[in-house]
Amino acid sequence: MNYNFSNYKTDNFFDEMITPESNPRTGNQHLKSTIESLAFENLKNKQKAAERSMVSAGITFNVYSEDGGTERIIPIDIVPRIIDSQEWDNLEKGLVQRITALNLFLQDIYNEQKIIRDGIIPREIIESSKGFLPECKGLTPPKGVWIHITGTDLIRDNNGVFTVLEDNLRCPSGVSYMLENRELSKQTFPDVLSQTNVRSISEYPAKLLEVLSYISGRPDPTVAVLTPGIYNSAYFEHSYLAQQMGVELVDYRDLVVVGDYLKMRTTKGFKTVDVLYRRIDDTFLDPKTFNPHSLIGIPGLFDVYKKGNIGLANAPGTGVADDKVVYAYVPRIIKYYLGEEAIIPNVETYLCGEPDSMKYVLENIEKLVVKEANEAGGYGMLIGPKASKEEHEKFRGLIQANPRNYIAQPTISLSRSPCLVEDGLEGRHVDLRPYILYGDGIHVTPGGLTRVALKKGSLVVNSSQGGGSKDTWVLK
Repeated sequence: MNYNFSNYKTDNFFDEMITPESNPRTGNQHLKSTIESLAFENLKNKQKAAERSMVSAGITFNVYSEDGGTERIIPIDIVPRIIDSQEWDNLEKGLVQRITALNLFLQDIYNEQKIIRDGIIPREIIESSKGFLPECKGLTPPKGVWIHITGTDLIRDNNGVFTVLEDNLRCPSGVSYMLENRELSKQTFPDVLSQTNVRSISEYPAKLLEVLSYISGRPDPTVAVLTPGIYNSAYFEHSYLAQQMGVELVDYRDLVVVGDYLKMRTTKGFKTVDVLYRRIDDTFLDPKTFNPHSLIGIPGLFDVYKKGNIGLANAPGTGVADDKVVYAYVPRIIKYYLGEEAIIPNVETYLCGEPDSMKYVLENIEKLVVKEANEAGGYGMLIGPKASKEEHEKFRGLIQANPRNYIAQPTISLSRSPCLVEDGLEGRHVDLRPYILYGDGIHVTPGGLTRVALKKGSLVVNSSQGGGSKDTWVLK
């Protein structure tokens, strides 16, 4: 029996594929008709085949809190999410604008601090941020670029408007799943993909290598990917990207500082490393400069960096712009440095460090989403409407004990996209993480990782919290 979209319910949410009148949105016509032409059992078999491909490719994600072991396959959904060209072009402009301004902001706060002196953002907001590294004061990274790789999380509301949910400027993950989802689409819907005129994303590893080579300033640099090791949640991605770029995957055991240079141990002796794509948090990079208890860092690495003898992507210190309190100031940051209004707006945000905002949050916590300023992956978060009274009280106490560490936002009805379930297709909430590369110019990969809250009614899309992903097709 074939699936019929006449049974599909949008339930008053903005649906990425189907209008409230049950018509396909721009670019979705061929996908919709193809799905309806297939026996539902065939669709389910395609889903199972995609999952088998994920298993055979070893595409895994480590979740430390699960009792049944740490490693599992990333859940996927084979029905792609499609974005039309005009809408994407506007998102691309907005993302370039945002990254440009944030890069200028990072250069400023670690050097002249004009934005603080001019009263745009309070000094205490910056200096109390866990991501602000005083050790980086006075530094300018190679070519003046701080944020070489960014994953900006976007959501779409009930009116179909995209907003920025948060910025990920330290070690954003998930790009390997974006690339693998496209390979699965080629297997699952090859005819639809070719006839829908979708922009390619396959050049991402080559573009990433270009960026890393650019910051070295050398004609034939030695580039390596620095991983915390096999037990890290994103280890598959570290090894995948190193393989795709044709560079070495290294950890702390492979590297040592000799003189003023970073050296990599090889079978032929030491080799100088020019650029590290580091997938280690700032404070674990160098136990001599940052966390002395770090067992995965390289002693002396930061001195090599300060002397200009190695490029690090992303630059240490970028985490201050990840801070969810700093996020609330980004529209002002864009206006200050570029003299422009933000093309993609922020979600309305209440800073609990401001007395009036804290009062509002405490009184309305059951309606709001509360987040810790420096957490990620869906941790340290309360979704008010879904939480119990006990959880509300717990978070009220946490906010009152440390107001600076919490923000709150309205509960937004995230857009939904059709996902394959046991007896048909149902809408599941999604967000979008496009990947932006900054080297000799800014390149926005045309697509990104669409993350899916696979649990019915859930708004949490993070892989660490039971979310999955699907391919994102951007039309030419």
